[in-house]
Amino acid sequence: MASKKIFGIVLAGGEGKRLMPLTADRAKPAVPFGGNYRLIDFALSNLINSGLRQIVVLTQYKSHSLDRHVSQTWRLDGITSSYVASVPAQQRLGKRWFAGSADAILQSLNLLRDEKPDIVVVVGADHVYRMDFSQMIDAHIASGAGVTVAAIRQPISLADQFGVIELDADDPTRIAQFLEKPKNAVGLADSPGEVLASMGNYVFDADVLIDAVLRDGEVPTSNHDMGGDIVPDFVSRGDAAVYDLNRNEVPGATDRDRYYWRDVGTIESFFDAHQDLISALPIFNLYNSNWPIFSQQLNSPPAKFVRDSKGNLGTTIDSIVSLGSLLSGAHIERSVLGPWATVESGAQVVDSIVFDRVRIGPDSIIRRAILDKEVVISPGATVGVDADADRARGFTVTDSGITVVGKGVTVS
Repeated sequence: MASKKIFGIVLAGGEGKRLMPLTADRAKPAVPFGGNYRLIDFALSNLINSGLRQIVVLTQYKSHSLDRHVSQTWRLDGITSSYVASVPAQQRLGKRWFAGSADAILQSLNLLRDEKPDIVVVVGADHVYRMDFSQMIDAHIASGAGVTVAAIRQPISLADQFGVIELDADDPTRIAQFLEKPKNAVGLADSPGEVLASMGNYVFDADVLIDAVLRDGEVPTSNHDMGGDIVPDFVSRGDAAVYDLNRNEVPGATDRDRYYWRDVGTIESFFDAHQDLISALPIFNLYNSNWPIFSQQLNSPPAKFVRDSKGNLGTTIDSIVSLGSLLSGAHIERSVLGPWATVESGAQVVDSIVFDRVRIGPDSIIRRAILDKEVVISPGATVGVDADADRARGFTVTDSGITVVGKGVTVS
């Protein structure tokens, strides 16, 4: 890797419709996660920890908070030409938005032509995982392929939720077929109960990536999608390799979280991913100091846990509480609280996710809920206790009963 010039592209232009209302006022990669972080921090941390120092973030929808987060948080050393830069849709090929992830790169080819990299790493902006891309880059160079696709093993029962990779029988490092959400997937030769699912991360030789998106841009029937159009084109020409995540060794990883990867594209998966954080032996460990997840560190005091005015003790069990939060005689269980959350006397917060600067009044009950930034819960109010009542108040309630309260709402 040292002898090659590497350039990183983070695709951060998706609308995130399935995460509404959390994406009503922000891009999906800017959605808060795990208390202190934004979703994009995981992709950027992996690239930085892997040694990349020139990275662009291609944005599109509702990108203001995302652009601000990137500019305020991801400041690298400009003296050595290191940077993480947010690049909005520039309409270089006409007055139009990005038509897909491949079109986003096509409309941003000036970035590649300016930097002239040898290798381009293209990743999504909204997955939760750890990965050392330097190892994947070395495997890509050794393969001689034009593109290498990162893949993770998933149960065959979930194959219809992913892009599934079928391997070449003669060369298991090569991709024979790339199937989008197949109904009748074939298991792996060494593990019939599993398939290889695309992680949405790719390593390209720069020249072949440029050629691929230019050719794709001339096909009127294309969806101009990296996974749906670009990669299958490489597969059809026998020029696509696969990198199984189980080959990747991240410093500080444990057997429990070594190959963790989640696409948090729905409210259900977003909620479940938070539950993965809070156990005593977490399925995804935020506390791996050998491979840190970086984010903006606000100038905030420590979290504070105090008795209420009557001297009643609060309890906090199996939870994450962020800086600046104040808990006074409240019960918190299996929950994640973002910065500057306030939970007052007698309140109960159970199986819930609370974003920044939420105020939860005394004797209120929050169960199996997500509260967006600056939500105010009035004294004695409830969320997640009665699904029909929550729907009647205009809140989103998922099929499994997760209630989502949008940004800035006051709940009485």
